[in-house]
Amino acid sequence: MEFIKEEREDVKIEDTFRVKHEETETHTDLMSLKEESQELNEMEDQYEEHHDFITGRKCIKTEKMSSRKRPQKTKSKTCHQCGKCFSNHRNLKVHMRIHTGEKPFTCQQCGKSFNQTGNLKSHMRIHTGERPFTCPQCEQSFKQKKALLSHMRIHTGVKPFKCDQCGKSFTHKDTLVSHMRIHSREDCFICQQCGRRFAHKVSFKNHMRIHTGEEPYTCSHCRKSFRHKQSLESHMRVHTGENPHTCKLCGKSFSRKGSLKTHMDIHTGKKPFTCAQCGKSFRRQVTLNYHMRIHSRKKPF
Repeated sequence: MEFIKEEREDVKIEDTFRVKHEETETHTDLMSLKEESQELNEMEDQYEEHHDFITGRKCIKTEKMSSRKRPQKTKSKTCHQCGKCFSNHRNLKVHMRIHTGEKPFTCQQCGKSFNQTGNLKSHMRIHTGERPFTCPQCEQSFKQKKALLSHMRIHTGVKPFKCDQCGKSFTHKDTLVSHMRIHSREDCFICQQCGRRFAHKVSFKNHMRIHTGEEPYTCSHCRKSFRHKQSLESHMRVHTGENPHTCKLCGKSFSRKGSLKTHMDIHTGKKPFTCAQCGKSFRRQVTLNYHMRIHSRKKPF
């Protein structure tokens, strides 16, 4: 009996030792995993600290750390043809269509293709006639937002495009490009009578009518003639009674845009025409001209 008891005690001791040993090994494994996990978390914190998730750019410190501790495959977001950088691969892919000439978005009505779906959507307004962008001041509508922003410069008076040769400013870039031809003499039209230069043939042709007296546009109602088509169209409103330009402050309507602009000076108090001799200001040029007779002592009658 004694022998059996000792044997049982040996088994118990042996089993106890084995369990304790296994627990120790398990504890060691857990400690090891905990240390690895902690190290990984610290490394991720460092990575997040030095990584810009908006631009996708990493600082030099992060690149060294990530390449040393955690090698990873990085793809370039830079165009290899022009060197332009992008925040994500999707924008780079869209940009690459400029170089490849790929135009996957096609208009079903006219067959014209575009490299971006946004450009196709904007183009479709030509067919639908949709003009979702409206000027808050004159209520003129546009198909594109950039066209509205460009138009707004008429109201604000902002002329961001300046000629570096003569200092003249323009509201549109295209107008500046056309103007530059005057200085470069590229496709420049020069009036032989007054020496004035023009970038466009149409402008030159219209100017020449001042010297020739030509008035090719005639009113069918009163036979009055005009040098410019726009002048005839504006005149026709006298007969039709149309007044498309309305003052938003008092509701008064005008047939001409220039008349509305002059009228607005009543509300703003602006008097842009100033007498050089006495400094008195006026809202209209014709009033200033009449005033000048006081100084010149010319009597109209």
